[in-house]
Amino acid sequence: MSLGVTYKKTRYLLGIGFGVLLASTAAPAMAEAPALGEEAFEASKQLYFEQCAGCHGVLRKGATGKSLEPVVKKKNVDGSVTETGTLKLGQERLEKIIAWGTEGGMNNFSDIMTEEEIKDMATYIMMEPPKPPEMSLTQMKETRKIYVEEADYPTEPLHGRNWENFFVVIERDVGKVAIIDGDTKEVLRHIPTGYAVHVIKASEHHSINEPEDPGRFWYTMGRDGKMTKIDLWQTPDKMLVSEVKIAYDARDVAISGDGKYVIGGGYWPPHFAIVDALTMEPLKVVSTRGTNVDGDYVEESRVAAIYTTPHETTWIVAVKELGQLWQVDYSDLDNLRIDKINSAKFLHDGFFDPTGRYFQIAANASNKMVVVDTKERKLEAMIDTAPLPHPGPGANWNDPNCGPVAGTTHLGEGTVTVWGNDPDGHPEMAWKTCYEVETDGAGLFIRTHPNSDYYWVDQTKHPEPEVQQSVQVISKETGEIVKTIRITEEEGSAAVHFEFNADGTEVWVSKWNLSTSKEPNGEILIFDAQTLEEKARIKGLYAPTGKFNVYNRSNHVT
Repeated sequence: MSLGVTYKKTRYLLGIGFGVLLASTAAPAMAEAPALGEEAFEASKQLYFEQCAGCHGVLRKGATGKSLEPVVKKKNVDGSVTETGTLKLGQERLEKIIAWGTEGGMNNFSDIMTEEEIKDMATYIMMEPPKPPEMSLTQMKETRKIYVEEADYPTEPLHGRNWENFFVVIERDVGKVAIIDGDTKEVLRHIPTGYAVHVIKASEHHSINEPEDPGRFWYTMGRDGKMTKIDLWQTPDKMLVSEVKIAYDARDVAISGDGKYVIGGGYWPPHFAIVDALTMEPLKVVSTRGTNVDGDYVEESRVAAIYTTPHETTWIVAVKELGQLWQVDYSDLDNLRIDKINSAKFLHDGFFDPTGRYFQIAANASNKMVVVDTKERKLEAMIDTAPLPHPGPGANWNDPNCGPVAGTTHLGEGTVTVWGNDPDGHPEMAWKTCYEVETDGAGLFIRTHPNSDYYWVDQTKHPEPEVQQSVQVISKETGEIVKTIRITEEEGSAAVHFEFNADGTEVWVSKWNLSTSKEPNGEILIFDAQTLEEKARIKGLYAPTGKFNVYNRSNHVT
């Protein structure tokens, strides 16, 4: 097997993240500046939060996407100042960029926004960005809702099903989560949650203070900041037991190793909140504003991702714009210890190595995978990758040449980067690139299972439908693509995200309709993990994206 494959020269389009509509803010008054009527301003503000804020930021200072401030001043080496910004680009140029995208990474919005919406958006981003309000602990507490009282929590499952092989599936565009029986393939319930749920996490097996019934309780985080609690032991009609709102715009959630606390991370306000896992009562809020790895103060330093460390009483909080990983010790909330670990910008998705000691996360704007030693609470390594790494939940496996390895797909091009992650057993390959695989297109997710001979990658970020709608299966033994499977030929649909069932005999893949239809237009295709042949389809789903198997996620199976 070759230990190196040439990068593809073509850089594929990077998708835009999604934000949410925050509280209403009046249009700022600006003399001789671009202006919109009140109705158009409010509509554009909502659309910006839904379609643009994820990459460009609430305050438009940029992150994965470029700054969209009206005026940006840059001091040159010779002391002169260069002015750029949206005002410099102007109305006509901005409309073209929004409609047709850029080679630098932004996808086109001509199929998502109307001509009038594109015109108004171009004007809107030439205006000063409105600053959304803050959210206090008191405000959070006022949003808490209880649907099932603690006294009514069952002491054993009420439905007689194999709940550890349930799948919890995000139905993105309708703000719901589907609970699917992995044995029978029945959709048991569509549970209302927050807007465009980004992440779902379960209580996990932990080497310190094992929680009761790992995998029973699941917590979702919507992009509207709503955190919901789901109890898989309830009958389907009562699985949603409580909710609370911890931000206006949010992305991730995690449960403490002892099952006592839940942490939710905000995009806006930039903070994290710690919540009682049983009652969903907000307990503590901590701002993540601060000084980044370059020494610059950042107001909008957002929490991109949060993970529970398997062997420590801590969470890893990825503070995106700071380029820092905060290791937050929850053992004493009154005297909260936070170790701030400098790495690289901009932090996104990550996963642990098989031992649970080392955390591996993408710093996609720096084209690196960052590794943190959670035992020593320090930076372990940074690995150079192809453009814009994005591992999603990640994948670990054994390679015949390099030993234990991990891999990532990339938003920037069709490449899989594979590196060694066993510093004890294979120190010569630890945190070094083992090999790269050239795929047909840029993708979002990579996934495998210890019982599988393969790992799977999607190509959702390729602009051509036939590639976007296909997934590729790669041999762990040879590092070669053994099969390309086209999931669908339906216009406007893409293949995205993978999950194995509990024993690793099946692979579930989403057929995701890219429209924002409120009708059930998506499917999950199920493949035999060994023969790679399709064996079943689950229909009647609303834009299914992420899928999470209870056993695999509560037992750190990657």
